[in-house]
Amino acid sequence: MSLDTWLVFMGAAFALSIAPGPNNLMAMFNGARYGVGASAFGGIGRLIAFALMIAITATGLGVVLATSELAFVVIKWAGAAYLVYLGIKTWRSTVASANTDDAAPAEDAVLGRRPRAIDLARREFLTAMGNPKAILIFTAFFPQFLNAQHSYGLQFAIMGVTFLAMEACVLMAYGLVGGQVKGFVRSARHLRILNRVSGGVLIGAGAMLAAARR
Repeated sequence: MSLDTWLVFMGAAFALSIAPGPNNLMAMFNGARYGVGASAFGGIGRLIAFALMIAITATGLGVVLATSELAFVVIKWAGAAYLVYLGIKTWRSTVASANTDDAAPAEDAVLGRRPRAIDLARREFLTAMGNPKAILIFTAFFPQFLNAQHSYGLQFAIMGVTFLAMEACVLMAYGLVGGQVKGFVRSARHLRILNRVSGGVLIGAGAMLAAARR
């Protein structure tokens, strides 16, 4: 892979990664609710999922999934159902009450029970794996940059590492944006509003995924 081709691929990968999809929105809301560090750790689940998808594409299985209507539909509906489930769970999540809504209680009292980092990573992983369009993107996107005169395996490895690096940068950026919102969450009432917004967005993302076509 030439340097020029790699630079074009890196720019295109960044453009794909920065789109506000379900995982990026989840990273932002995790940053808003639990902090940038928690959002970054949760993003590891997404990176693992995308690494698996890239490996699937490299071995040729991505083509099979891309051409199988049944596989697409099953993954799509499973992913949509999971997003709606997360949205409802977030919407209904309990918030530790303070003495008054206008007071500025301690952070732990406002945020309530903090989820384990591994749980955040699991949610990001399942959300990414539940989006069949990601596999279609990898199947259609990566081959455009392959040089037939050189080893496909090495080229896929270079593109895979590059894409994951771009994805890591983007998830950190979304987490940082969410972290800025976290500074304004000063009461249980504020967190309830944030829960409603994030839950509603996840439910909406699930509905959009359910309606998506190839």
